[in-house]
Amino acid sequence: MADDKSKAGGQDRTRINVNEDYELRDWARKLNVSPDRLKAAVKEVGTAAKDVEKHLSAKPR
Repeated sequence: MADDKSKAGGQDRTRINVNEDYELRDWARKLNVSPDRLKAAVKEVGTAAKDVEKHLSAKPR
């Protein structure tokens, strides 16, 4: 399903879509990682923001 920018909030805030440039940029900034590292983390653990954040904090770099 396409990202509906008119419906902010809810589930959209709990998922990371690395295929949307603005989401990749914003999440990378929020999590203080490079976009490439964020993409790798999403590939490893899925798109749930809490899982990605946990994964990134468990692997110091």
